[in-house]
Amino acid sequence: MNINNIKKEFPIFSNKIHNNDLVYLDSANSSQKPLVVVDRIYDFYTKEFSNVGRSVHYLAVAATNLYENTRTSVQKYINAKNKNEIVFTKGATEAINLVANTYGQKYLKQGDEILLTELEHHSNYVPWHYLRKSKGININFAEIDEHGDISIESIEKKITSKTKMIAITHLSNVTGAILPVKEITQLAHSKGIPIMIDGCQSAPHLKLDMQDLDCDFYAISCHKMYGPTGLGVLYAKKKWLDDLPPYQGGGGMINEVKKNDISYGELPNKFEAGTMATAQVIAFDESIKFLNKIGVDNILTHENNLLEYGEEILRKNNSVKLIGNPKKKGAVLSFTIDGIHPHDIATILDEDGVAIRAGHHCCQILHEKLGLTASARASLGVYNTKDDLDKLNESINNCKKIFNK
Repeated sequence: MNINNIKKEFPIFSNKIHNNDLVYLDSANSSQKPLVVVDRIYDFYTKEFSNVGRSVHYLAVAATNLYENTRTSVQKYINAKNKNEIVFTKGATEAINLVANTYGQKYLKQGDEILLTELEHHSNYVPWHYLRKSKGININFAEIDEHGDISIESIEKKITSKTKMIAITHLSNVTGAILPVKEITQLAHSKGIPIMIDGCQSAPHLKLDMQDLDCDFYAISCHKMYGPTGLGVLYAKKKWLDDLPPYQGGGGMINEVKKNDISYGELPNKFEAGTMATAQVIAFDESIKFLNKIGVDNILTHENNLLEYGEEILRKNNSVKLIGNPKKKGAVLSFTIDGIHPHDIATILDEDGVAIRAGHHCCQILHEKLGLTASARASLGVYNTKDDLDKLNESINNCKKIFNK
């Protein structure tokens, strides 16, 4: 895998940031886009545009076929059993809200419990919090250990007879912890509990197999997978999509509408109300082709090598403290520097063309548990190199010099 050639596929790296080459280490926030994805959006709008699933003219039929081709590509990429188990949403956030709202509406009552973890992104906490306010449910949190990890034991300890859903991240966007989601799924099902997995951070970096994993719901954020913004995927087992009520009402999700009754469309149309993000869906097919061309195994090997190298050089850097040391870790390097606020770190690094994220990363519960108000985070993508990590380390040293003065 020639990373220099891969990097050339991303137009943004031809730009200068403050007269420096761009070192982009914020892929956990959102990945950059290869030219094939950008071009596909342009070509669709200039040569092929039409709404999908409505009209019978040439452009409409062609656009609908392209849209559905992407659904099939997603199905194959995550090894879902049925392409109708793939629902397109505005993002992973909407996918999680869809599950929380529809499942909550039908199955949850006052006193029922949802089990989350202390690692969760706000997107996998706030929707459940709404149900706590509206339906009187309770939320329990499985606790991290001293390494920033979540064990099966910590999950099992929090399960009660009132637990009606387990909703957990696959890969933490702060500690990088990769949770044993298959084993947790088996545990949940052994107790008759459905499980939803937030796959925002895992989908760009890990090989996904829904039939092997056997989870009930899995949420994906396409803009972190070298794809367009404004698009997400909800995988859900067909039995759940058949059973749960629609999330939104409007055009495209109905079968028949009368003054006193409505019947809903077949799957997955039932959950795709209104005009969808057609250009984004069609362009996401190019993202999947891009990932398949490189190979998920190759991406994982490359990023693991970078992660090991990054941890090694940052551990040797005095006053830099890495956050979390989980058993299995994804391509995330969160850290603090003694005496320097993370926002100041990010600002100074930006002057050197190094893009990282600073803040609580939408994980305030975790930061509070760690005794931190914020942290700095460098996150890796397929286009990163050891040179990028050397530049990160060099820029950190420059930051320390400025504050020592």
